[in-house]
Amino acid sequence: MCKKITVFTPTYNRAHLLHRLYESLLRQESQDFKWLIIDDGSTDNTKEVVGAFIKENKIEIKYFYKNNGGLHTGYNAAIERLDTELAVCIDSDDWMPDDALERIITVWNENKADDIAGLIGLDYTAEGKIIGDHLQDGKEINPIDLLASKNNRGDKKYVVRTDLYKQVAPMPVFAGEKNFNPHYMILKLSTKYRFIAVDAPLCIVDYQSDGMTANQFKQYIDSPNSYAELRRVIMRLPDVPKKYMVKTVIHYCSSSQISKNRHYIKESPKKFLTVLCTPIGWLLTMYIRRRAKK
Repeated sequence: MCKKITVFTPTYNRAHLLHRLYESLLRQESQDFKWLIIDDGSTDNTKEVVGAFIKENKIEIKYFYKNNGGLHTGYNAAIERLDTELAVCIDSDDWMPDDALERIITVWNENKADDIAGLIGLDYTAEGKIIGDHLQDGKEINPIDLLASKNNRGDKKYVVRTDLYKQVAPMPVFAGEKNFNPHYMILKLSTKYRFIAVDAPLCIVDYQSDGMTANQFKQYIDSPNSYAELRRVIMRLPDVPKKYMVKTVIHYCSSSQISKNRHYIKESPKKFLTVLCTPIGWLLTMYIRRRAKK
């Protein structure tokens, strides 16, 4: 029988960390899942480590190797291969609380509906501290409200219906850019769907010094077209708070300036606001370049 949920893990040279996630999956109170590992061109012994996991035959594991392209291409490869009702991405440096999958499946079975895209849960540190703010348990949430709200800071963990993931994937791939935020797909879903809040830890996060969070300014420089496209998606969303929209347009201007896109005003969903924000965008660009050099 097909499992209920896929835990998918894009990974690159994290063989020394994968065992923590593997061991947490072995401890799950619900075993109604499969683990899909997307190896994004690792040059370490990831294949051998995963092979040892598979040989133990304790949980269902699928492994796929691809050329290095960045996290978002790992998402694309994973979503293409999903065949369960739900999916959740757990990064290779993170792991899951023992009751996470049981909680996900229970809450989903109690709340699933045609207009619900999935669940939003919490990320915690290894010390048991919440990252950001709590959620109102059981509430229907639009992800853009979390991004724009000062009362819902911090990363969250998204569990998404596979059929909807496949509707908004694959994410665009820009030549030479490897830092497209997968939240792009969540935002596209937010135009039609809501998520159910789960005020409980679904993931234990261990930020790495070479991870996306730690290198934000460098990513703005290395992947400007990707960030500009993400901002365009936000600009097309309905009911975005005005202050957050202005912030988004300023970042769009900056990313477009970094990429040397002369047509960014024409391509903007908010042309007049883009013109107004262009000078501030230049200031932000100078700040980003300075921070990226540190």
